[in-house]
Amino acid sequence: MSEDAVRAELLLAEQFEVHRAHLRAVAQRVLGSRDEADDAVQEAWLRLQRAGSTGVDNLGGWLTTVVGRVCLDVLRRRAARREEPLELHASDPGGGPEPEGEAVLADSVGLALLVVLDTLTPPERLAFVLHDLFAVPFDHVAAVLDRSPAAARQLASRARRRVQGAAPGAAGPTDAGRRQQVVQAFLAAARDGDFAELLVVLDPHVVLRADAAVPALGGLERLSGREAVARAFLGRARAARAALLDGAPGAVFTPDGRLRGALEFVVPGDRITAVEVISDPAVLAALDVVLVET
Repeated sequence: MSEDAVRAELLLAEQFEVHRAHLRAVAQRVLGSRDEADDAVQEAWLRLQRAGSTGVDNLGGWLTTVVGRVCLDVLRRRAARREEPLELHASDPGGGPEPEGEAVLADSVGLALLVVLDTLTPPERLAFVLHDLFAVPFDHVAAVLDRSPAAARQLASRARRRVQGAAPGAAGPTDAGRRQQVVQAFLAAARDGDFAELLVVLDPHVVLRADAAVPALGGLERLSGREAVARAFLGRARAARAALLDGAPGAVFTPDGRLRGALEFVVPGDRITAVEVISDPAVLAALDVVLVET
């Protein structure tokens, strides 16, 4: 291998290492297994080596797509194996991931949530984890699943409803009541022009995404960083009404009694990591909207 080739390989490895932790976290939550997650990440590295990063504008997004598709294949193989007679696997000596590793994973994700995720279909599970836990936009989720953004949204919505309808505590980091409290605190701070309180409920790396330019927010379509997002909403959102959108925490705008716009929030922890501004009439018409009393 030439010196230039060695340098290129080292540079590619450095670029990959920047994203390794994120990719591993995504794979662990999708698959519920540290060993399988490591295998998925390794497969992503092998594919990157073969393809190279030339022409890839967003390497993190490209790698997340690859890991997502690898995880989807793993989940589908699991589903196929479950349909086979039990005796075909009774003598399997593999034993799965180490118990200690599974305990660490269960502690970080929530054992009950892992159990609930295991009841979802592979596409539902992937859509839910990518969007609700990692704030991946639906157009990217759709690319991973080879579906339309609207179909990806429906998959995540179905998964969310099943997670929230499980036994107490099963939702763990996606508890609807707690998430809605965070959203209501955001809306109150936005209406009151409380910049400091907005910063409290926004993740430092929060992103705002709009499906079209939003005049009420200065014609914005995308913002990143809590200061920028906080300023966009400062003193605004007075007409917003807290609501659940397909089971996700959000807000709606109904100036004339008709749904004209909506905000969907991604709240995987105690802070908002993404705000999605929805104005497409077709998407709005398909939303299941439940107003929340404040």
